[in-house]
Amino acid sequence: MTVFAKTIPNTPIQYNQAEIDTSNPFALGCSFIGGAFVPTAQASVPIFDAGYVHSDVTYTVAHVWHGNIFRLGDHVDRLLDGAREMRLASPYDREQIMKLMKACVARSGLRESFVNVSLTRGYADPPWDRRLSALKPQLYIYTLPYVWAFLPEKQINGVSAVLARTVRRTSANSIDARIKNFQWGDLTRGAFEALDRGADTAFLLDTDGYVCEGPGYNVCVVKDGQIFSASRNALPGVTRRTVFEIAQSLQLPVTLGDVPQQLVFEADEIFLATTAGGVTPVIAFEGKPIGDGRPGKITSRIQERFWSLMDEPSDLIEAIDYVRDQQV
Repeated sequence: MTVFAKTIPNTPIQYNQAEIDTSNPFALGCSFIGGAFVPTAQASVPIFDAGYVHSDVTYTVAHVWHGNIFRLGDHVDRLLDGAREMRLASPYDREQIMKLMKACVARSGLRESFVNVSLTRGYADPPWDRRLSALKPQLYIYTLPYVWAFLPEKQINGVSAVLARTVRRTSANSIDARIKNFQWGDLTRGAFEALDRGADTAFLLDTDGYVCEGPGYNVCVVKDGQIFSASRNALPGVTRRTVFEIAQSLQLPVTLGDVPQQLVFEADEIFLATTAGGVTPVIAFEGKPIGDGRPGKITSRIQERFWSLMDEPSDLIEAIDYVRDQQV
């Protein structure tokens, strides 16, 4: 059964060789919904849940590569930090959430997987009671075969980007982008604009005119050997954190702050950081090649190091025990 996009031989991004067990009902994903494990294809949430009705939800997405789950604790910590900011109580504690995430992966048998965990404001009984005090928060988890923001070929060879002209990122006075959320109206408009203009993706400006982020990723700009990325109106990405740690190990300076448009237009290199693909080179911006139109040297070094971390013993990865971790 083919469920994964093809990778390019002799590149840092390669799947493991494990076959999918088609006799396993969870083979294409396992979900934890309403206190029970179900195949992801059969998973559903109540239509009365405030996460669906009002986007009153925060979430995170971790990934599994070669059977190792990456920065699990960091993902769950960010989820719970965001929940506290939203005054959203979790029905499960940190350790329970991590065990449930690993259990979903273990039951699926997937060695390359996405693990999405969402914490919603929930719903009441009866469901038409919309008082905040009556709502009972819900935790939903699902796994899928690994999801790519851009196909592996473009992860290696690079993507094109534009600066969105028709939409700006929602103000932090309205929605705090530091808390991962379902409010994608502005990001989706930017993505459609990119398609209309013949590009792969679009960077959004914040309300002050600074480059902040794109649909599901942080933007990183390289200029004169230094890496710049937005500190406000942007999610503090776990992948971006990894990129910064790699950069520091390579003695490359990193600056978090406001990213002026001019800096992006004058960039030596640009790359994206996301769970859905790691480090993605940007080889063209606003219809013009960046550098020689190929992934830059700094981007390539960081990308190669990022993928090597997926197999290297460290505190960043935790091997899934595909038998024992099924039990919670």
